[in-house]
Amino acid sequence: MFIENVGNLVCPAAFDLGEAAKVVVLSVTEGEDKPLKYPDMFRAARLLLLNKCDLLPHLSFDAGLAESYARRVNPDIRIIRISATSGEGMHEWMAWLETQRSRTGMEHDASA
Repeated sequence: MFIENVGNLVCPAAFDLGEAAKVVVLSVTEGEDKPLKYPDMFRAARLLLLNKCDLLPHLSFDAGLAESYARRVNPDIRIIRISATSGEGMHEWMAWLETQRSRTGMEHDASA
């Protein structure tokens, strides 16, 4: 099950909803400063999905700087650059999800 919170990087970090892992999605259209502006969310997250990376050639967004800021707040955060348009990073994202599912014993029982 996914619990999604759209448009707020403060509240999701403050409450434990019983989730196996917190994942934060940062769009390259939002600005590199978000990890420093909302450190609680990035500190709580196990994974950062840097989204819409297909737009990077058209923006002044510095992906390396955003990643550096995220690691300043959370040195252990894993970062995957993704794009739904180009497919970049999608296999890595799905593999991460599968690993998390296996760790929590949530494998789907096909006989059920």
